[in-house]
Amino acid sequence: MILSWPAPPRNAGEGSVQSIRRVDVYRVAEKPHAPLSMTEEEFAARANLIGSVTYDEIKKAGENLTYTDTLELGGEPARLRYAVRYVNSAGQRAAFSNFFLMEPAPKVAAPPTIIKTGKEYSETANTITWEPPKTNTDLSTPVNLLGYNIYRTRIGQPASGQNPLNQEPITATQYQDKTFKFGEKYNYAVRSVSLGTEGKPVESLNSNNILFAPVDTYPPAPPEKLSIGPGPGRLSIFWVANSEPDLAGYYLYRSTDPNLPKDKWTKLTPTLYTRTTFADDNVESGKTYYYYVIAIDNAGNLSDPSEVASDTVP
Repeated sequence: MILSWPAPPRNAGEGSVQSIRRVDVYRVAEKPHAPLSMTEEEFAARANLIGSVTYDEIKKAGENLTYTDTLELGGEPARLRYAVRYVNSAGQRAAFSNFFLMEPAPKVAAPPTIIKTGKEYSETANTITWEPPKTNTDLSTPVNLLGYNIYRTRIGQPASGQNPLNQEPITATQYQDKTFKFGEKYNYAVRSVSLGTEGKPVESLNSNNILFAPVDTYPPAPPEKLSIGPGPGRLSIFWVANSEPDLAGYYLYRSTDPNLPKDKWTKLTPTLYTRTTFADDNVESGKTYYYYVIAIDNAGNLSDPSEVASDTVP
C-alpha cells in the first residue's frame, strides 16, 4: 500500500520546537463490514504505529510525501484504515490526518501495457490498444482479471480523467473513444480490474500513458444527387445534404463549357453557403449551364467535386 499526501510547503529550522522531525504512520485492521465511522480517540486506542517518514525524507520531499506499507495478505479479509500525524522536535504529536480506508485483495492483476499499432487515429475515434497483463502483481498466475477500465485526461485540465470512459469493465484489448474533439490533446491510460475482497472489483495501477493529439484532416464526402429545376429566366439547383456532423457548408460552381478545368469555373457562392438549394437568376434563355458543388467542414477540409449537372434555360 503506497500512501501519499502533500508535503509541508515549508518547515521551521532544526532548533525550533515547531520543526517537523518525522511523520508517524498508523494503521487499524478491521472487518470489512465494520462501521465506517470512527472517532480519533477510537483510532488512537486501536491503531498500530507501523512506520515513520524521517526528517531526511521530509527535507528531500518534492510536492508529496509517501510511505509504502508492505502487506502480507492471507487469512480473513480485512479493511485497513490509515492516518498520519506529524511529530515535532520536542516529541509532541499533532492531531491525526483524515482516515484513508482500503480493502486490499490478494493477487491483483498487474497493469496492462498500451501498444502502438499505427491505427490510433481516424475521423470518428481515437483507438487505444493494449496487451493483457501476464501475471498478478505478486508475479503469480493465473491472472485475476475481470476486464479493463479506460481513463482519459485532457491536457490542461488535471481534474479530468477521474472516471473511466467505459460504463462497465470491458474484456476486449482495444477501445475506441468516439467522444474526443479535434484540436484537443489527451492522455489515455488503462487499468486492469480484478476480483477483490468479497467479490468487489479492484483496479490495478495505471498502464503506461499514450498521448493523442487528433487533427482533422478528413474531408467531407462529395455532395450527391445534384439536380436542376429549369424555369423562366432561372435554373434552380438542388443536392442532398451531407451527413458529416462537422459540416460547415458548400461552394457552388458554374460554367458554360463542361471541358473547362474545374478550378476555372465561376464560383457562385463567394461566401460559405449553408443551404442545399440555389436559384441562379443570372442566366440567359436558351443557354446551357453546368454546375458542381464542393462541401467544406469546420476545419476547412474541402471535398472532391460532386458530379456535374446541367440544364438549358427555357
